[in-house]
Parts: sequence; structure tokens; C-alpha cells
Amino acid sequence: MKRAFVRARRPEHKQQRREEILVAARDLALTSGVRNVSLGAVAEAVGLAKSNIMRYFGTREEIYLILAAEEWRQWAEAVTTRLEAASEGGASNGVAAALAETLADRPLLCDLLSQTATTLEHNVSIEAARTFKRAILAVIADVGEQVARLTGLTVGEGVELVSAATALAGILYPIANPSPMLAELYAQDPDIAATCPDFLPTLIRALKALLAGLPTLRED
Repeated sequence: MKRAFVRARRPEHKQQRREEILVAARDLALTSGVRNVSLGAVAEAVGLAKSNIMRYFGTREEIYLILAAEEWRQWAEAVTTRLEAASEGGASNGVAAALAETLADRPLLCDLLSQTATTLEHNVSIEAARTFKRAILAVIADVGEQVARLTGLTVGEGVELVSAATALAGILYPIANPSPMLAELYAQDPDIAATCPDFLPTLIRALKALLAGLPTLRED
């Protein structure tokens, strides 16, 4: 049953309402996929009208940029833990796997990565875009520096590897998780299905190739 709307007036109540909206948007995305969630669906999930949602967030895309920034930060924490373990082992071989596996463990992040440039960075304010970009650039810089220390890459190359990992994850995720129609096609035509890449091994292989190749591109 849709609950009666009560306007949040105190700052703590407004913050609670924002969190409720973000949680609803996250849950809907996990269930239906980011691209299939409308602002109306988010509003219905929290028992508000769309106009009331816009008291807290300018657009649907702004909601998902905020969620994406949080997913990036949580991924940074997870990959940092993995890289610290690799450091204790004294080997850089696990870096590609650490980046890829922590991305594979976060399907919502991968879904958001696949939607960021084509959808989520549109129809938002400059300030919302600036906040998001600064958040993810900080993550990339931090993780890139950690990667550089472990692998012998320069810091710039470490940043390039981390940027490539997240970009490739955004490309591979929707391909490796096809729509119901494509899933049916793959079931009917195994030769076509064979061209659909497995997310994790494909990402690991690509990152290993980049790890090996980046130092060869340095200028003398």
C-alpha cells in the first residue's frame, strides 16, 4: 500500500528521505538493471510522487551517479585489500586477477559502468557531474598508485591500467549478461553463443596483456 506523503522538514529527516530514495533505486537496479529503472518506479518504491523525488535529486541520472560514486569507493576498498594481500606475497601476478575479480564481485558497479558515459552523465547538473568525476578520479589515482608499487609500472601506467579495467568491465558486462531475447538466441544457436565472452576470464586476459605491454611503450 502506498504510504501517505509526509514532507521531511528537519535536516536529519531530509537526509533519511534521501537515503530511502537511494536504497530504493539501488534495489530496483539490482532487480531490473539500471537502464530499466525509471524515476517513476523509484518514486513508487518509496511512496512518493516524482515531483517529491525531485526535491532531493534533480534527475534519475543524478541518483545513479551518486550510487555509482559510492560503488566506486566500495570497490576501491575491496581491491585495496586484495592488493595488500598480493604485496605480502611479493608477486605482481595477482594484480590483474585482483582488479578483475573485485569488479566481477560487484555486478551493480559493472552495470553502472556500462551506463555511465552513454546515459548517466547526461541530464545532470554540472555540479553533480563534477562531484562524480572527482570521486572516481580520486579512486583511480589511489588504486593506480597501489598497482604501480606492486608491478613496476609507473604511476601513470598504473592509472592507465585501472582506468582500462573499469572501462573494459563496463563494455564486457552487458555483453556477458545478455537480454532474455539474446539468451534465447544463444540457446538456439551455439555457434553464435560461442562469440559471447565470459566476463571474468576475458577481463583478466586483457589486463594481463596490458600489464605486459605498457612498459614496452615507454619512450627512451
